[in-house]
Amino acid sequence: MKKLFYPLLIVFAVILTGCNKDNAVNPVLPPQFTLWNNCEALTALQEFVTDVTDPNSANFIKEEDRIATFDMDGTFVGELYPTYFEYNMLEYRALDDPTYKDKAPEDVKEAAQNIRDFVREGKKLPDAFDMKHAYAAAKAYAGMTVAEFDAYVKAYAAKPANGFKGMTYGQSHYKPMLEVFNYLKENGFTVYVVSGSDRFICRALVESIGIEPNRVIGMDVKYRSSNQSSNEASVNHMMTQDEDLVRTDELIIKNLKTNKVLQISQEIGKVPVLSFGNSSGDCAMHNYCLSNNKYRSAAFMLIADDDVRDHANREKALNLGQQWREAGYYVISMRDDFKTIYGDGVEKTDFTF
Repeated sequence: MKKLFYPLLIVFAVILTGCNKDNAVNPVLPPQFTLWNNCEALTALQEFVTDVTDPNSANFIKEEDRIATFDMDGTFVGELYPTYFEYNMLEYRALDDPTYKDKAPEDVKEAAQNIRDFVREGKKLPDAFDMKHAYAAAKAYAGMTVAEFDAYVKAYAAKPANGFKGMTYGQSHYKPMLEVFNYLKENGFTVYVVSGSDRFICRALVESIGIEPNRVIGMDVKYRSSNQSSNEASVNHMMTQDEDLVRTDELIIKNLKTNKVLQISQEIGKVPVLSFGNSSGDCAMHNYCLSNNKYRSAAFMLIADDDVRDHANREKALNLGQQWREAGYYVISMRDDFKTIYGDGVEKTDFTF
């Protein structure tokens, strides 16, 4: 009887600990991950963190070198309503904002109309639109102080997210990814947001989830002191205590692709050991991370393949998922790996225009 008992016990144990999409019985997942299904990407992350934080491991990473970089839009903040937050905000600013639309420069209006035509009619955005938008956005908010721009972003973020019920733009964080932030912080990692969006937009959107402003890298425009003339060099101007910092219309950098790597190198000064993204604009950052010759490293790509709870193009997402796997990245499926995306009470709806 003993000979039969032990094999049955082993089989029973395997059934209990196997991959379980519903996660009803899942002793593998720790309590930090209540919003995930058991999946390859999460298992890989846990194995990585366990290994590199073990002082007895050959792959041990000192706490000061545990750097994790995260893209923002589409990686832990929604981008399908119906497009990026900063695109939506520029469209509103140039075409609808009663305080600005009548004085918006023609090239700013044109970029905003390109966005409107894209989201309402499906018209293809012009080539190199990333840069066209960046130059237009620099102009659209020029003259605002840091505090005024922060307030403007947060006011727009408080609007209901287009295409969803029960959620504002500012609440559109992927709840499972917030658990990843907490998990990494609990294990001594420093998390940086490295986004193509404006740095100060990113700061406004991540403030509520506890990411400090000095941990945010993004698109940058030049600032000046409020009493500094436009043709006066900052090295010649002496700022006084009653002056503010003011946005100019001069773009410094659009933080995409290799620019992300350059900014990480300049601002962090260390090569990340973990990298998270969702698009080709993040591949350079991932490859930089995986090139780390000092420590073990890993990169993760999230694919928007959930067309029930989000406005996803599932076929495109699955093709990208295969592409990312072939590139050596772990793939996170929003449909299969997330128990929820935006949390309870949020429903996908038709877009309204």
